[in-house]
Amino acid sequence: MKSLFDTVSYNSSKLVTKTYSTSFSLATKMLHGSIRGHIYNIYGFVRFADEIVDSFHNFNKEALFNRFSEDLELALKNKISLNPILNSFQHTFHKYSIDKDLVDAFMDSMRMDLHKTKYLTEDEFKAYIYGSADVVGLMCLKVFVKGDNEKYNELKEMAMSLGSAFQKVNFLRDLKADFEGLNRTYFPNTDLKNLDEFSKQSIIDDIELDFEKGLNGIKKLPIEAKFGVFMAYRYYRQLLKKLKNTPALQIKNARIRVSNPKKVELLMRSYVKYQLNLM
Repeated sequence: MKSLFDTVSYNSSKLVTKTYSTSFSLATKMLHGSIRGHIYNIYGFVRFADEIVDSFHNFNKEALFNRFSEDLELALKNKISLNPILNSFQHTFHKYSIDKDLVDAFMDSMRMDLHKTKYLTEDEFKAYIYGSADVVGLMCLKVFVKGDNEKYNELKEMAMSLGSAFQKVNFLRDLKADFEGLNRTYFPNTDLKNLDEFSKQSIIDDIELDFEKGLNGIKKLPIEAKFGVFMAYRYYRQLLKKLKNTPALQIKNARIRVSNPKKVELLMRSYVKYQLNLM
């Protein structure tokens, strides 16, 4: 039965989310049940593409990525795939009329990670951020507004800012892994070998501007999505706070994280703020 295969596909995307990201999984659980599964489907797709270019070092990454890209195109065209992750994503893609340009921009940025290791200009950096993060936020926004194009266009810029903020926090947190493990440098005009407090603060100031714009968008989200996205926002703000209070030298040499007990505390505090309309 096709419906049974679809259920297996959706469960696979949910498992990918829970396995790869406890923080994103926790935030997604706070979404209304009517949209939660579709966010799992989007996350499963973007996680698998990212995993190919970031982790499969002992394999031909380009060949694997090309095959994944071809399977993606067939899944979107035929509305089915034997890859359960792509099968679940194509369902969400068609149900919410996600723009194909968003998917293409994401895949273009992932493909850049196969070979490009430095982003020397602001334009290069912004283009990568758009494809790797902003468009993911826009795909999710399509689900959050349930196909309401007027609402989508109203919140589009703010969703992009929030996606940018999340991605830049990830970059700052993962400086050591990206630089030493993958030889990548994302932030332009920044010497990661000699990262100082001034450079770190400049990056943080930029992220905080994105967060400010993103929060304005969260406040206008439909009720089904608002608390879940606010929870993700609170987690990343807490992570940025920790990075802000961590010496630049330590950021270069260790991965800063938010502990699981702290995540639970954040959830409880976020719920209180949400209920009291203190966002």
